[in-house]
Amino acid sequence: MRMHRTISIVGLTASALLLSGCATTTRHVATPAPPLVVHGALGVVEVGPVHLTVEHLYPAGTKVQQGGIATLIRTENQPDLATNAETQVLRAPVERSDLRIILTVADGLYRIVGRRSAGISTVADLKGKRVATSILSSAGYFLHRMLAREGMTFADVTVKDVMPYKAMVDALKNGEVDAIAIWEPHSENAMRALGADAIQFEGKGVYRELFNLNTTAAHLNDPAKRARIVAFVRALMDATTAMNRDPRRAQALVAAAGGYTIEEISASWKHHAFTANFPDDMLDVMVDEDIWLAALQKRAPRTRDELAKLIDRSVYDEARALRR
Repeated sequence: MRMHRTISIVGLTASALLLSGCATTTRHVATPAPPLVVHGALGVVEVGPVHLTVEHLYPAGTKVQQGGIATLIRTENQPDLATNAETQVLRAPVERSDLRIILTVADGLYRIVGRRSAGISTVADLKGKRVATSILSSAGYFLHRMLAREGMTFADVTVKDVMPYKAMVDALKNGEVDAIAIWEPHSENAMRALGADAIQFEGKGVYRELFNLNTTAAHLNDPAKRARIVAFVRALMDATTAMNRDPRRAQALVAAAGGYTIEEISASWKHHAFTANFPDDMLDVMVDEDIWLAALQKRAPRTRDELAKLIDRSVYDEARALRR
């Protein structure tokens, strides 16, 4: 009897181990979701907190890739998220009403930089002068707004669309243009290049760029992807808070991605407000800006209701509700 009982116990133990082994081999382990594909304009300072978020959130070696709204609307190899100024959403084909602005990463605090030796001491003095900018961009709209405040239009100046953007600095220094209106770090580099001959006109109260994080309605309608996007936005908000306390790592990432020196980036950093929020006046800004852009694109401006569809703050609200 004792031998039989021993065999039975051993048999039960072996069976339990066998079943345990089977259970182990058939258990399904969830595979971590791959990192979201994030595109951004690598040559601008505003992308700093996005670089920082990708570095903190994803495996080593994951980086923000060059791109923006143009890559978000393509049919192949479309990213999950892309950064750009609000102007680029408005520039996209009108039929691409599926674009969605989901967060403002930063405000770009633009300025016009000119040469005193060209006879420029006020914005009104730009009349008849040569001004370099990127016309169909937030910088072009900034120039439009600054001229309009003085009762002028593009027709009152000679607008030069200079590429690459960093070439504007040399063009200004060499006397090929009299002023430039462009984002950082090029404006700061122009100030340094001109030295005492430089004069600047800031756009405070006139216009600030809304550098946004964008996606598509299709991405947001995918529950699994939406959850990952919300998590990214939460991480971006937290990274921005940390970065505003100590921007050095973000500055290093911007410099490396854009091919700049740390000094160029740190000097121009103050011309941005890194907010990671959702400004209440975004729709108002876009309504006015679309009227200007529609004239350049020779199309009818969109209605306020049509433009409102491009803005979706629900992701921001969900991200704010997540525990830190």
